[in-house]
Amino acid sequence: MKILVCISHVPDTTSKINFTDGDTKFDTNGVQFVINPNDEFGLTRAMWFKEKQGASVDVVNVGGPETEPTLRKALAIGADAAFRVNTAAKDGYQVAKELAKVVQDGSYDLIIAGRESIDYNGGMVPGMLAGILKANFVNNCISLEVEGDKATAIREIDGGKETLTASLPLVIGGQKGLVEESDLKIPNMRGIMQARKKPLNIIEPSESDMATEAVKFEKPEPKGAVKLIDPDNLDELINLLHNEAKAI
Repeated sequence: MKILVCISHVPDTTSKINFTDGDTKFDTNGVQFVINPNDEFGLTRAMWFKEKQGASVDVVNVGGPETEPTLRKALAIGADAAFRVNTAAKDGYQVAKELAKVVQDGSYDLIIAGRESIDYNGGMVPGMLAGILKANFVNNCISLEVEGDKATAIREIDGGKETLTASLPLVIGGQKGLVEESDLKIPNMRGIMQARKKPLNIIEPSESDMATEAVKFEKPEPKGAVKLIDPDNLDELINLLHNEAKAI
């Protein structure tokens, strides 16, 4: 089984976010980047298939040279090879088109992506990728087993869970639950050294059109100051909740 894991290069959740050029571009100065958490769950599940079933695991990213440390981390975790499509990821449709070409050229059986990236939270790429490939698709996936050319997946739905079966090729939009957080792998020194010798292939982009364009970014309003109320002064607390916070 050939598995391709789609990796997004995203800011660490503790990063302080700012914008430049009239709030039209993300300011990367001083920002630490990591593997998108939803993608990391998928990568860990792919490594399970490699260890238990002998699957081959490649990783792919759409982005510039600055994303290569993230791909190297994925290689250190255990992926066999990495691919970087040499263009900035500006639009979900554009990214899906570029990823589809990599999938078609590599004849992959299982494509694992995160259900969304934590920077733009678009949640579009896995579904559009499956549509372009005309492949089966399971989103919000929290469990995945593969036997032969058949997969059994569990996904979250409103009010519960749904179990599905599908044939390969299959695209997965994974999330927390696909593996436990305790199962996430931290690269060890041996893996880091081996990653230096593994192939990181640069692919020139196709002429993919963008369907959307970011016009402006806006940060949420800062939170107001906290008011501390004496625990014995319940009347003042009720008054503030009723007349100021409008909570009751």
